[in-house]
Amino acid sequence: MGGGPAGLAAAISLRQRGIDCTVVEARAPAIDKACGEGLMPDSRSVLARLGVTLNAADGQPFAGIRFANSTHSVDARFTEGEGIGVRRPHLHALLAARATAAGARLLWESRIELDMDFSSHPSAAGPLEPAAGQHKDGARTALVNGQPVRYRWLIGADGQASAVRRWAGLEGARKRSMRYGFRTHYRVDAAAGFDMVEIHWGRSGQLYVTPVAPDCVCVVYLARDARSGRENYLDEFPAVARRLAGLEIVSQRRGAVSATCRLRRVATEFVALAGDASGSADSITGEGLAVSFRQALALAESIAAGSLAPYARSHREIGRLPHAMGALMLMLDRWPRLEVRAMRALAQTPGLFHELLDAHMGGGHCAPC
Repeated sequence: MGGGPAGLAAAISLRQRGIDCTVVEARAPAIDKACGEGLMPDSRSVLARLGVTLNAADGQPFAGIRFANSTHSVDARFTEGEGIGVRRPHLHALLAARATAAGARLLWESRIELDMDFSSHPSAAGPLEPAAGQHKDGARTALVNGQPVRYRWLIGADGQASAVRRWAGLEGARKRSMRYGFRTHYRVDAAAGFDMVEIHWGRSGQLYVTPVAPDCVCVVYLARDARSGRENYLDEFPAVARRLAGLEIVSQRRGAVSATCRLRRVATEFVALAGDASGSADSITGEGLAVSFRQALALAESIAAGSLAPYARSHREIGRLPHAMGALMLMLDRWPRLEVRAMRALAQTPGLFHELLDAHMGGGHCAPC
């Protein structure tokens, strides 16, 4: 359930192992989402393992990350490879095409009904008497667009407000917090100098700028207060405002919730959660898609082995570093004086920022397979 990047990545990974799968999505493609649209080099590498290779024709490469506030700036280039900014609908279209080519069945603008009696008591069935909706061969039945579909495993990749998560009784969370993001695209001159993803720190939140085409940048404002990003958000970032002054806005502003959520469990005997449905780190980490792609590889390996227990373990390891980095970023957001001191220290010792970026790009990640 869910045909966004997480669901499509899972479908591709399953088909790479020869496992039949159907993706059920209520919306029509290509699906957009208000996000920063930047893929780090490690994200590109994992995506390539799924058979989707991005090049300059798909977006705009960038060389590293820059942090800045009103008094200091520090940047670091990637040690290996380049990141790339890609418009979200284009990335979704590439993933959908790859899933179709791999043999996944994609059902857009479709609805699914799961057996509510069985979901209420997922462990009530004994070994000889299947629960409601379950067949003796271990398969279960759902209704998709009113037609019965048999399945062995159910993957909930249906986002932060996951219906599968509620249905499977996996709502319990260790931690939850929310911030609010607002995205706008500006048409820029090709020589405008947006060669890195820029994260600017202000009083109420952060502004990050990602080049997504030779003549376009994606600008996202992320804040604790949903009202603070609606009007005049550039006033907190005069340096960025001067660079964007008079430029054409080429997209309708979109908003989204950036949630920090860690679930106690992400799998039952036959249900697994992936992507934002399975929890998420704050979007300022830029690792949401990379995490989803790693989860897809781990999930397919686990299903091929016949148990979701390995996936539950891999899921914890995959999310460990993004959650740690997200916690650090949110601490700086909550304590402006600490952020000022941290930015001063990083500007004075840029090698430290480079080491942190290297760690963020892969040090400490547990390979999912």
